[in-house]
Amino acid sequence: MSRKERDRLTIMTRVKQKVMTLVVAAGLMGLGYRQAKRVWRRYQDHGDAGLGHRSRGQPSERRTAAEVRERILARYDQRYADFGPTLAAEYLARDDRLMVDHETLRRWLIAEGKRVVRRRRQKHRQWRERKPCFGQMVQLDGSHHDWFEGRRAKCVLMVMVDDATGRLWAQFFEEETTRASYDVFAGWVRRPGLPRSLYVDRDSIYRCEGLGSVAEQLAGQAPQTQFGRAMAALDVELILANSPQAKGRVERMNGVLQDRLVKALRLAGISDLASANRFLAETFLPAFNRQFNVVAASPADVHRGVPRELDEVLSWEAERVVQRDWTVAQSGRWYQLDRQHEALSLARKKVIVRTLRDGRVQLVHRGKKLKWRALPGRPVRVPRPPVPAKAAAVSPPALNHPWRRFGGAVGREYWRGIKRQRSAVTGTPIRDGGGESVTRWRPAATRAGTRKLVAAARPAAPNRRRGHALTETRKGDIFS
Repeated sequence: MSRKERDRLTIMTRVKQKVMTLVVAAGLMGLGYRQAKRVWRRYQDHGDAGLGHRSRGQPSERRTAAEVRERILARYDQRYADFGPTLAAEYLARDDRLMVDHETLRRWLIAEGKRVVRRRRQKHRQWRERKPCFGQMVQLDGSHHDWFEGRRAKCVLMVMVDDATGRLWAQFFEEETTRASYDVFAGWVRRPGLPRSLYVDRDSIYRCEGLGSVAEQLAGQAPQTQFGRAMAALDVELILANSPQAKGRVERMNGVLQDRLVKALRLAGISDLASANRFLAETFLPAFNRQFNVVAASPADVHRGVPRELDEVLSWEAERVVQRDWTVAQSGRWYQLDRQHEALSLARKKVIVRTLRDGRVQLVHRGKKLKWRALPGRPVRVPRPPVPAKAAAVSPPALNHPWRRFGGAVGREYWRGIKRQRSAVTGTPIRDGGGESVTRWRPAATRAGTRKLVAAARPAAPNRRRGHALTETRKGDIFS
């Protein structure tokens, strides 16, 4: 029983106990006296059940006809089997002229077992209020998905969403690169204008992971990516999100597009990026924005005008040093500066090599564009005359070399002859093979005579220096 019916039961019980009159009961129930008498009669005839609503359990007079329901469910199975109830109701009304409320369709699908309700565990998040003005902050993100359901390779959809109104702009690209970010940002700027700030994730396109140059570190500046440099030049604040939930508006938009856009591309029979981008700009996005845009808290549009140098700012810049022959090298290409800039004395100075998105190259020095011509190859520099290197002559030591003075580099046969002469003079036996003699001790006079024999057999050495030796010898053991 409902609360209203329980209240009537309490009142009728008091009337039955004669604690309350029927007139008072009619006032408490908010009914006229005649209607109160009917309620009292049903209570007397049927008891508590008589107070229930008589249409409970009966089919509604406003219910959808059974044949219409079967037709809608059959069409859903045929064409919209993977659609959600809300999106399927929209397509059924637009394309098939079958009008059904999305909640009604949801109940039908649950009853038929074609849809299962899943509850997700939630984590507490702090709600952030929308920005008040259109163009005050725009969120940017890349959504990687199989957008064409296997009809072509996977690609990325670059999505931009205004935080105040939910206005959407998107483009398809092969990869999420700096070029893709430049193009989708330029597409937004050429329509409503230049936003005040841009909310992005911490991808390497927007945040530099490495250390800056020495000049940047001394100036206390953080290193910038090419996209960050362009935003700084356009005076667009680049805000880095700490989590996907922080920029939840564009993240939720990615989920919506992965549902709605995928099915729209399927029904339109589109399988290439060029046709998909035309379909987005001409058909899908205008209808989507009309349906889902919200009114900003403030009517002011804070977008700025399109800067004339937009294409020059959305480019790649690199700092290079001008060589002494007035050439500049960048990415394997060489550029010759024109003679008309001779007054600038550009040799050994730094210039900016700017590569635009259409492939054009600009050389800039202190904000001034320089004239140049491309060289077919690397400039040929006149080589310096080579310094003749001294040839390292490898030759045996001379006869008067210090090695030979002390028995070095004279050969084994020479020493064998010396030992034979010593043996003949002193009578000292010689071991087989010309090894060390057995007798170690000899009188001093004998040792002196041996030295004279050795000196006589050794070749003369002019300008001999005393005390110089390259080999270590022990006194009294010169024949070792």
